[in-house]
Amino acid sequence: MSLQFSIPLAFKDLLRSGGVGQYVVQEVLPVRQLPADLSAYKAALRSQGPKCVLQHFDSLYSILYQFRSVDVALKEDLLELLVKANSQHAGELPSVLEDLSLATAERNLHLNTLKMNCFLLLHLVEAFEVETYKAALGNVEPSGKGKKSRSKVDGFLWENERENVLQIITHLLQLDIRRLWNMSLIEDEFISMVTGCCYKMMENPSIGALKNKSLWEALSHLLGVAVKRSNDTLSVSVKVIQLLQHFEHLAPLLVHAVTLWATEYGMKSLVGEIMRKIGQKSCEGLSRESSGVKTICTFITQLSERIPAIIMPNISVLLDYLDGEPYLMRNAVLTVMGETVVRVLSRDNLDESEKNTRDSFLDHLQEHVHDVNTFVRSCVLQIFNRIVQEKALPLSRFQTVVTLVVGRLFDKSVKVCKNAIQVLASFLANNPFTCKLSSVDLKAPLEKETKKLKELQDKQREKPPVVIISAEEEWEAMLPELQGTLDALEQEDHEDDSEEEVDSAQQLCQRILILLKSTSYKNAIRLVMKGVSLFPEDPLFSVAQEENAELTSILEKIFTAKDKDSESTNEEQVAPAEATSETSDEQKSELTKQGMLVQYLTDAHHFAVKIEEAIDIISKMMYEAASSVVQEVIEFFVTVSQFGVPQAVIGVRRMLPLIWSKEPGVRDAVVNAYRQLYLCAGSEPERVKAQNLIHNLSLLMVDSSAGMIQSLEEIVLEFVQKGEIRPSVTQLLWEKFTLKVSGSSVERRAAVLLLGMMSRGQREIVLSNLETLVTVGLGQEAPKDYQLAQEVCNCILKITDGRKSTLGKKSPPLRLSRDHCLFQNLTEAVVGGITQQNLHWLTFKETAIKLVYELGEEPEEISADVLQRCSQRVLQEFNSREEASTLPAFLLTHLLSLAGDVALQLVVYLECTVSAELRRRRVLKEEQEAEKLGKNKHRKSKGNESLEEEDLGLVGASADDAEAELIQRVCDKELLNGQQYLSAFLPLVLRVCKNTGKYNDPALCTAATLALAKFMMISSDFCDSHLRLLFTLLEKSPLPGVRSNIMIALGDLSIRFPNLIEPWTPHLYARLRDESREVRKTSAIVMTHLILKDMVKVKGQVSEMAALLIDSDQEIASLAKNFFTELSNKGNAVYNLLPDIISRLSDPDCGVEEEPFHTIMRHLLSYITKDKQTESLVEKMCHRFRTARTERQWRDLAHCLSLLPFSEKGLGKMQDCFDCYGDKLSDDAVYDSFLTVIGKIRRGAKPELKTQIDEFEHKLNVCHSKGLENMDVPGEIQNGDVPPSAVKKNPPGKRRPLKSVNKTSRTTEDSDFQTPKFRAPRKNTRKVTLTFSSDEESDLEAELSEADTPKNPTPIRRTSTRSRAR
Repeated sequence: MSLQFSIPLAFKDLLRSGGVGQYVVQEVLPVRQLPADLSAYKAALRSQGPKCVLQHFDSLYSILYQFRSVDVALKEDLLELLVKANSQHAGELPSVLEDLSLATAERNLHLNTLKMNCFLLLHLVEAFEVETYKAALGNVEPSGKGKKSRSKVDGFLWENERENVLQIITHLLQLDIRRLWNMSLIEDEFISMVTGCCYKMMENPSIGALKNKSLWEALSHLLGVAVKRSNDTLSVSVKVIQLLQHFEHLAPLLVHAVTLWATEYGMKSLVGEIMRKIGQKSCEGLSRESSGVKTICTFITQLSERIPAIIMPNISVLLDYLDGEPYLMRNAVLTVMGETVVRVLSRDNLDESEKNTRDSFLDHLQEHVHDVNTFVRSCVLQIFNRIVQEKALPLSRFQTVVTLVVGRLFDKSVKVCKNAIQVLASFLANNPFTCKLSSVDLKAPLEKETKKLKELQDKQREKPPVVIISAEEEWEAMLPELQGTLDALEQEDHEDDSEEEVDSAQQLCQRILILLKSTSYKNAIRLVMKGVSLFPEDPLFSVAQEENAELTSILEKIFTAKDKDSESTNEEQVAPAEATSETSDEQKSELTKQGMLVQYLTDAHHFAVKIEEAIDIISKMMYEAASSVVQEVIEFFVTVSQFGVPQAVIGVRRMLPLIWSKEPGVRDAVVNAYRQLYLCAGSEPERVKAQNLIHNLSLLMVDSSAGMIQSLEEIVLEFVQKGEIRPSVTQLLWEKFTLKVSGSSVERRAAVLLLGMMSRGQREIVLSNLETLVTVGLGQEAPKDYQLAQEVCNCILKITDGRKSTLGKKSPPLRLSRDHCLFQNLTEAVVGGITQQNLHWLTFKETAIKLVYELGEEPEEISADVLQRCSQRVLQEFNSREEASTLPAFLLTHLLSLAGDVALQLVVYLECTVSAELRRRRVLKEEQEAEKLGKNKHRKSKGNESLEEEDLGLVGASADDAEAELIQRVCDKELLNGQQYLSAFLPLVLRVCKNTGKYNDPALCTAATLALAKFMMISSDFCDSHLRLLFTLLEKSPLPGVRSNIMIALGDLSIRFPNLIEPWTPHLYARLRDESREVRKTSAIVMTHLILKDMVKVKGQVSEMAALLIDSDQEIASLAKNFFTELSNKGNAVYNLLPDIISRLSDPDCGVEEEPFHTIMRHLLSYITKDKQTESLVEKMCHRFRTARTERQWRDLAHCLSLLPFSEKGLGKMQDCFDCYGDKLSDDAVYDSFLTVIGKIRRGAKPELKTQIDEFEHKLNVCHSKGLENMDVPGEIQNGDVPPSAVKKNPPGKRRPLKSVNKTSRTTEDSDFQTPKFRAPRKNTRKVTLTFSSDEESDLEAELSEADTPKNPTPIRRTSTRSRAR
C-alpha cells in the first residue's frame, strides 16, 4: 500500500503518527548531518528529477526544522534546489495531465511529489519572511546591522528571491492539477497552504513600499489563481478584512490585488463579498478601532478609484455608515459616491436606472454638506470640487449646489471655508454658461427671450386644433335613434302629411339631408317613403317599399353623400391643411428651442447672481480669516476677474491693503495676483501690453481712497524694482500726460499718478523729465485743472528725501533754487486760483506749499511771497466790490486755509528738515575733526578708546538737545510775534473763530478752525492761551465737520504738546458719544492712535470706547473691536481696565442698558485668558458686590462672573468671598448667573472637585431660598445691611447725556465754558474702603494737583519731534 502525503495543519504535525497510509517524518536529523544529506538530495534531483523528494523529504524537513541553527549557505542552497525541483515538476506535469490513461499509482506519485515540494518551498518562504521581519525590527542594534551586511556580502538577499518563488508557485497552480485529486477538486488544505504563505508574506511592513510593486503583482496573481481554483470567496473576503484591521500598510496592496482579481480573474462577486463584510461591521466596533477604520477607509476609497463600476452595485451595503459615528467611514462612503459619479455616471447616454442612482448619490452628498463633523463637510466640498472640475455635475443641480457652497462660506471651520472658496472657483472655471458672467448683462437678454417665449406660447394658444368628424361617424351615432323612430312609424298609419311639391329626386335628397341634420328623423323617413313612390325609376329610390332595411340604406346613402359632394372642396383644402400642419410643427420646434434658450439664460443668470453674492461674502473674509484662507480668497478673485464678473474689482481693490501684511505668504500672494492680472505675458505687441496695463491700473485707481492708492504704489514699486515694467509703459505714460496720445483729463491724472509711483523705484523717471512736468502740468493750463496740477506736485514730491532718514548721509538733500521755474509756476497757480470758487484749489495749494518746503531753498521766502500776493488779490477783490462791507466767504476761506498750511509746513520744515540738516552738518564736522586726530587715536589704549566713545555719545546727545531747544525757542518766540508775516493773519483767524454766529459759512468756519489749530502747533504759549477757545468750538459748534477736524487737530497737538492737552482729556473722550456719526468715527480713530501710542492716560474713561462696541454704525463698532484687540496685545492693559469699565458702564447715571452691557462685556471678557487674571477678577467682582448700590449692578456683576473661564482656583476664590454676595442671591438673575458658573465649572471637572462643586451649589440654593422667604419680612434687616428697597433706585436707562460729561462746568447751566481746574491733592486720611480702579495706578495718581501742574510748558524732547515727523 502506497503512502499518502497529507498536508498538516501545523508544521510539527508531520512528526506525529497520523492515519493509516499517511506519511510521517521518522526523525529530525542533527544539524551536522544536514549538509551531507542536502548534497545527496542535490545528486538525486539531478539524476531522478523532482520525484526524489519522496526519498529525501525527512532530510529537507530537518533543515526547515533546524532553520535557525543551520548556516546561511545551506538555506540558500535549499531554496535553490527547491525552486529547481518545483520548476522541473511544472514542466513535466502538462504531459502527465494530458494522459487520460494515467494509472492511479502514477497519479499518486505525482500528487505526493507536488504536495511535498510545495510544502517544503512554501514553509521555507515563511521561514525566510520571519527571519527578515525580525532582522528589520532589530536593525538598530549592532548585531542586526552585522547580520544584514553579512548576508549582502555573501551574495544572497531574500528580498530579491521572493518574486521568482511566487511566479513558480503561480505557474504550478495555473496547470490543471485538479486532475491529480480523486474528486477533481484541489483539496482545501493545499490551497490554504498557498494562500497562508501569501498572507504571511503580506504581514511584513516592508512589503507596503511602492518600490515593491512587482512583488505586489506576483502576490496578487498567486492569490488570484488560488482563489479561482478553490472558488472560496467567503474565506478570502474574511481574510482581507482581518488584514486591513491589523496591518495599516496593506491598504494599497490589497486594493491592487482585489482590482486584479475582479478584472483579470473575473471574480467581481468577491468585491461584493468584501463590501458586505465591511457593511456588517457595527459603527460602535469601528469607533473603538481607530487604526483599523482608517485602513478600511483608505481601502474603500482607493478601490473606488480603480474599479468604480464594480463598486457601484455594492454601495448600498455601506449606506448605514452615513448615519454612524465614525466620520472616516462617512468620508469614505461619500468619496466612493463621488468617484462613481465622476467615472461611471457622467456619460450623456445614461439610462433611467443610472440617472436615479446618480441623483441618489448627489442627494447624499448635498445632505452631508451640513454634516456635524468639520472633516466630513470639508471632504464633501472636495468631492464636489472634483465633480465640477470633471464636468460631471448635471446642469439642473448647479443652482442648488452653488447655494449650498455659498452657505458654507459662513462655516466656523477655516478648512471648510477654504474648500468652499475652491469649489466656487472651480464652478467659475468650469461653468457651462459663458466666459463673461454678469447678472446685469444677462438680465436684458433673459427678459427679451422670455418675452419672445411668451409671445410664441400665446400664438400657439390662439390656434387650437379643430376636430373633424366624418359623416360615417355621425351616421353611426344617430343610427340607434333613427332605428327607433322607424319602428315607431310602422305602427302608425302611412299617411303623407307633406303638402309640399317636389320637382326632382335631387331636391328631395337635399330636404331629407336637412331634416337628418336637424334630427327630424320622422319627417325624413316620410320623405324617403314619398321619394320611393314618386321616383321609382331613380337608382336611389328603386327599392322595395315595405322593408325598413331598405329605407335605412337610402337614408345612409343620402347622409354620407354629403362628403362626396364636398370632395372637390376638401381637395382644395388639403394643401392648406398640410401647410398648416407643417407650420404647426415648425412652431412647436421653435417653441421648444426658445424654451431651452430661456432656461439656459435663467440658469446662467441665477448662477451669476449667486457668484456675485459669494463675491460679497468672500471679500469680507480677507481680514477676518486665517492666512491660508486669505490666500484662497486672493486666488478666487484672480479667477473671478478672468471671467469678467463686474463685482470682482471689489475684491481686487480690497486685497490691496494686504500688501502690508506681516505674513510673507499673504504678501507674496497679493503681488502674484496683481502680476497675474496685469502683467501676464501674452502674444500682443509691447505697445498693446503697455496700453492694457495702464488702462487696468487706471480703472483700479478710480474713486479709490488715499490708502488704496498708497498700497497700489507699493505693488508698483515691487514691479519696478524687479524690472517687470517695460520702458514702453513709461514712454506711453509720458505720451498720455503730454497729450501726444489723446486722452481724457482722468487718464492724464492717472498717468501722472503712475509715473509718481514708478519714480519711487527709479528717481530718474521724474528727474530727467522734471521740466516737462512743470511746463505741462503747472503752466498756463494749471488753473483749468487743479486736480492734474496737484497730482503733478505729488509726483515731484516722490523724488524728495522727505520719507527717508538723513542719518549717515554726507551729501546735502536735493534742493532747487528759489528762481527755479517750478516755484514760479507754483506761485502763479496758487495766486491765480485764490479768487476762483474751485474746491480743488484747496487741496492743490496744500500740496504746492508742501512741495515748496520739501524741495525749495529758502522756502519761507517763497511762501511769504505767495501769502503776500494772495492777500493783495483778496484785498483788491474786496475793494472792487460796490458794498465795501461784504466779501464772498470763499475768499476768506481760501486765504485762511493758505495761511494755516504755510504755518504747519513751516513747523514741519523747522522740526524735520532744519533739524536734520543741523545734525548732518554737525556729524560731518565731527568726522572731519576725527580724521585730523586719527593718528593720536591709534596710540591710545583700548580703555581710553571706549571712554572716548562714551564721551562722544554724550556730546552728541547734548548737541541734539541744544538744537531742539533752539528750534523750539524760534517757534515759541519768533514765528508768531508781531514782526513775522504769519502774525498778521492771527486777528482774522481769531475773529472768525470767536464769532461763528456772524461768520456762519460752514467752509469758512472749518478753514478758520483748522488754521487756528495749525497756528497752535507752532508755539506752546499760543497753544496754551487758545486751548479754551478750541475746546469751546469742539463742544458747542453745530457743524460736525468742524468738530471732526478739531478732533484730528487735537490728536496732533496731543503729540506735540502732551502736557498742555492732558487736563482736557475728558473732553476728548466725550466726543465718542457725539450725536454725529462722522464725529464719533473720527474720535474713535484719534483716540485709538493716542491710547495705543501712550499719549493719553488710559483710565475708566475708556469705557466710552467700550460703549462704541454696540454702536449702531457697523464701521464704528468695528473700529472699537480693533482698538481692544490691539490693546489686548499690550500686556495686561485690558485686564487692568476691566474693573473701571464695569463700574462705569453699570452706573445708572452714565452707563448703558442691561442688554447692551452684556454684549460689551461678552466681547471684553473674551480677552481674559490667563488663570491668574481670572482669579483676580473673580475676587474683585465679588468684593464689588458690597459697594453695589442697585439691583442692576448686582445683576451686571453676576453676569460678568458667568462670562469668565473658571478653574479650580477660581471656584475657591468664589467660595472665600461668599459673604460678599450671599445676601444678593435672592435676585433670580443673580442666582441664575451663579448657576451658569456652576455649570461651566462642572464641565470637565475632576471627580474630587465635583464634591466641592455640589456643596457650593447646595449653599447657593439655600441662600436663594432663604432670601426669597425673607423678602416677605419688611422689618428684618440682617447683618446691618441696608435692604435694597432703602436705596434710591435710578432707572437703569440710557447713557448719560453728553452735556453732563464736563464735571468742571456744572456751576450753572448757562455758564461760560471754563478751563478745567486742578484739584488739590487729597490727604492720606481716607477711610479704608474697597476701590475698583486698575491695578497699574490709583485714582489719586490720575489726578493732577496744583503743584504738579506745569507753570511753563515742558519743552518737547527731540525724540517726540522726530516721532511726529513723517
